[in-house]
Amino acid sequence: MKKRYFVGRMKMADVVAANHTLILAMPRFGISLGFGERSVQEICEQYGLPVDFVLLIFNVYTFDDYLPDGDDLERTDFSPLVPYLEASHRYYLQERLPHIERHLLHVAGSAGERYGRVLKSFFEDYRKEVVEHFESEEREVFPYLQRLRRGEQVERPVSEHFADNHSDLVDKLGDLTQILYKYIPGDNFAEELNELVFAIMQLSADLEKHAVIEEKILLPYIMQLERGRDEA
Repeated sequence: MKKRYFVGRMKMADVVAANHTLILAMPRFGISLGFGERSVQEICEQYGLPVDFVLLIFNVYTFDDYLPDGDDLERTDFSPLVPYLEASHRYYLQERLPHIERHLLHVAGSAGERYGRVLKSFFEDYRKEVVEHFESEEREVFPYLQRLRRGEQVERPVSEHFADNHSDLVDKLGDLTQILYKYIPGDNFAEELNELVFAIMQLSADLEKHAVIEEKILLPYIMQLERGRDEA
């Protein structure tokens, strides 16, 4: 039986009920809660968003086996892609990482000098790596895509080296959780330690989907535009 992916006629409330983590992605589109009985199509029209693009993101976030094919890329309006990715970067840097840091500092304070220092140093190095990765994309990849979309002449392709480091960002969060599992006593801060681990796992899952969007959607779209430019 073929899996039923999200489509525009579905009620937005039903889509969110099927995958509650979409609530975290919706502010990146500027979509607020309060859907009533309106469909995804109607909500997208309300916010001036192309429904095919919104559904593409929703399906990627919900179904692990979902990937758009060449026809999907051809017919999708990708004008919101860069704003969406930039909003995702702000969400990670301004909301999720500070949230994790607050809990981590409290836990580190109860872990003893040695492990507390390791925790804080590991997290700070990780945050710097994330910032550098996002800044590189916003400085090089996103403007390159926008110039391609405008039909401008662009000399240096980015498609060959773009996919580096995504898996590393996720793997290092796994390393951080292993430190917490193995070496941090939870006797005094059990609830906060659990909250910290959950927040890290939530960020890791979101970053995995973010990587899929960039590697399986953004990169093929860039390559498609590069081919169109070369054939023109």
